[in-house]
Amino acid sequence: MMNDDTKDIIITKHNFRKKSFLAFSFFILFAIFAIFVWKKINHATDVAGTPKPLRTILDKNEKIFSSIFSDQHLSKTYPVSEAVKKVRVNGDIGLKSDLDTSWRLHLVLHPGDTLLLTMDDIKKFPKTELVYDFKCIEGWSQITHWGGVKFSDFLKKYDPSASQEKYAGLSTPDNEYYVGIDMASMLHPQTILCYEMNGKQLPVNQGYPLRLIIPVKYGIKHLKRIGTIFFSNERPPDYWYERGYDYYSGL
Repeated sequence: MMNDDTKDIIITKHNFRKKSFLAFSFFILFAIFAIFVWKKINHATDVAGTPKPLRTILDKNEKIFSSIFSDQHLSKTYPVSEAVKKVRVNGDIGLKSDLDTSWRLHLVLHPGDTLLLTMDDIKKFPKTELVYDFKCIEGWSQITHWGGVKFSDFLKKYDPSASQEKYAGLSTPDNEYYVGIDMASMLHPQTILCYEMNGKQLPVNQGYPLRLIIPVKYGIKHLKRIGTIFFSNERPPDYWYERGYDYYSGL
C-alpha cells in the first residue's frame, strides 16, 4: 500500500514533468513567433532606411511626444564652473569644405525671397548663455557652455509669420548635412542660434560661425555651420532620418 509520503512524491514528479512540457512548448512557440516577426520585419518595405513596421512605431511615438510637448519644460541648467573645458567633437559632415569668407545666413522667407544676414545682424540681439547637459544619441553626454541668440527672438524680428508653420529646415552651406525640426521645439525658450562656446568664438569643428543648440533634442539635430533656414508645413529632409533614425529625436 502506498503511504502518504510516497503519494506526495509521485504527484510532485508528475507536476514537474507537466510544467516542464508546458514550458518547453511555450519556448518553441515563442521561438517560432519571434522568427516569424523577424522575417516579416526583415522583408518589410523600407521607409527612410527603416523597415516599415518600425518606422510606423517611431512615427506614432513622435505624435505622442509632440502632443505632450511644453515650452514650460526646461532642460536642467548648471553653473558655468561645471562646464567641460574640452568639448567633445562628434561628426564633421557639412564641415569638410573650406568656409567661404563671405558667409551669410540664408533665411528663406518665401520661395524666391531669401534674406541674407551677417553675424553682425545676428549679434544685435541680446545674448543668451546656456549651460546644460548636451546629450548624444550614441549614449554620451557633457555639461557644455554655449552663447547666442534665442531663435524665438530672431524669428519674431525677421519672419514672425513662420511661427505658424509646422517645421523648420536647416542645412549647411554645402547642403551635405541637413535637419528638419518641429516648430514647437525650435521656438522653445532654450533653443539658440549659437556663436560662442565657453565664452569664446565657436571653433571651426564646433560649427563656426553659427550653429544650432536645441536642448530638447539629441545632438544629431544640433546642426553645425548653419547656411540656410527655411520653413514648411511638410517635413523637411533630415540626414539621419533618411538613415534609419527617429525624425523627432526628442528628449
